[in-house]
Parts: sequence; C-alpha cells; structure tokens
Amino acid sequence: MELFRIKKDIPFMRNALIFNVISALTFVAAVFFLFHKGLNYSIEFTGGTLMELSYSQTANVEDIRKTVVGLGYNDSPVQTFGKPTDVVIRLPLPKGMTASQQSDKVFAALKAQNQEVKLQRSELVGAQVGDELFHDGLRALGMVIIGVVIYLAIRFEWKFAVAAIIANLHDVVIILGFFAFFQWEFSLSVLAGVLAVLGYSVNESVVIFDRIRENFRKQRKASVTEIIDSAITSTISRTIITHGCTQMMVLSMLLIGGPTLHGFATALTIGILFGIYSSVFVAAAIAMWLGVKREDLIKPIKEKDTTDGAVV
Repeated sequence: MELFRIKKDIPFMRNALIFNVISALTFVAAVFFLFHKGLNYSIEFTGGTLMELSYSQTANVEDIRKTVVGLGYNDSPVQTFGKPTDVVIRLPLPKGMTASQQSDKVFAALKAQNQEVKLQRSELVGAQVGDELFHDGLRALGMVIIGVVIYLAIRFEWKFAVAAIIANLHDVVIILGFFAFFQWEFSLSVLAGVLAVLGYSVNESVVIFDRIRENFRKQRKASVTEIIDSAITSTISRTIITHGCTQMMVLSMLLIGGPTLHGFATALTIGILFGIYSSVFVAAAIAMWLGVKREDLIKPIKEKDTTDGAVV
C-alpha cells in the first residue's frame, strides 16, 4: 500500500555527512546531560514510601493527585488497584523525614479532603529493591542489544548489524538525554518505552536493509550510493503510513492517557521521531561507510565449466 510514489530517487546519501555530524553533536549533548544532571529516578529505583488507601465510594484519583501535588510531590504516581475504591500512592522520601512522618502528613491532607478515607497500609520501599530493578533493567537492555546484533548479522551481514545497533543506541541515548535535561521522572514505564523503541527502530532499519538487498539484485549497474538512495526513497510512503499511525496512537496516550502513561508515551514519541531519522541518515550511512557491497549480500554466480573438465 502506498500513499504516493516518488519517481525520482532522493539523494539522501549526498548529505549523509552533514546529518551525521548533527546526530553526533546531539548524541554528545545527550551524554553530557546524562553525566552532568543525571536521570530523575522514580521511587521504583530510589526507594520511598508506599501508601495504600481505601475509600467508601469510587475514589476521585484526580482530586487525590492534586492534593499530593499540593504537598510538593509533583511526579508521584497515584492510581487505583484491584477495586475502584482502593488507591495506591508512591512517594519519594525527602531527606530528614521518616516514612511514617511522610505518610502521616499525606494522610492528614487526604483526610481533610475526604473524612471517609482509610489508610490500609504504609511501608518503606527500600533502596535494595530499587537497585535490583535498576540492574534488571540494564540486563534486559543488554540482552536486547545482543539479540539485535545476532539477528541482523545472521539475516544480513555484520556491517548492517553494526550500523543498525549504532543507530539504535543513538536513539536510546537521545531519549535518556531528553529525560536528563528536562529532569522528567525516569520510571519502569519509561524503561519499557526505551526497550520498545529499540525494537521499533530495528524494524525500520530491517525494512530499508531488505530493500537495499533487493535493489542489489535488480540494479546490477547502480553504485552503492544509488542503491541506498533508491531503497530509502521507495520505502518513504510505507514509512509515513506506519509511523504516522503509530504516532497518532502514542500521542493519544500522551495527551489523554493520564500521568500513568505519560512517561511511557513521552519516551515513545521521542524514540519514533529519532528512530525514523536514524534509520535513514545514521544506519544506512554507516553501512555505506563500512563498505557494504553487492558481494556481501549476494553470492556471485560461478560460471559453468563448458569443457566438462577436459584438458587439451
């Protein structure tokens, strides 16, 4: 399915160096903010106070959230669980305050808002849990990267595997750079969004690499640059359809999905936009600079011996 067809190939690789310099500068800026500011980890990583509340009627999550924000906890998750009358609140623990003091303060504010609220449970989520989740997340990220490299190396060629993984790591680091620069809360849902972006970007790279391999078979006299430009141009319509539909869904989660989905949708929004960019201008260009050629993807046909091995 195509929305339109471009008859003349767009010379993407002609300006590949310029775009990759821009990518490199953006990447360096993201790394700088990651080291300079660091990520604003959520309670799942840093530890904090977990409160479970029970209401006699369906809980008004928005009013509860406004009360919590009014106490200075701007990014703390407030959500129902199990029944619509039960609410769980996760709060980062400020320095100089115990978990019991914090829960008493928050519960008093909620009690003033609704006298029928009951505190079912309040406990401290220790830093050990946060460390475990953090290392599990890193382990998951490493396994995804290794799997992507192996898959692309088997399906295509090692040059494509290197190009794709550099492009995908470029997307991941830039997403993390945005979260570090704006100090948005980095939670497990954001980590899930980052892992989803890895798979999403790989899919776009595979589509372009598939078309490059197909063009190598069809366009025998074309140069490598022309092959890549043709492959990217011929997939533009498909890219607009798939990414446009995905972006509409993600934007709906971002705008009306509420705080629970906000971090996840933000990571996906940044990742989709940079994923398209990196698949075209980073992955394809790096593969070209690594010296990918027709023989890497298509085995040469051996000429048949017409003499049947006879020696004159």
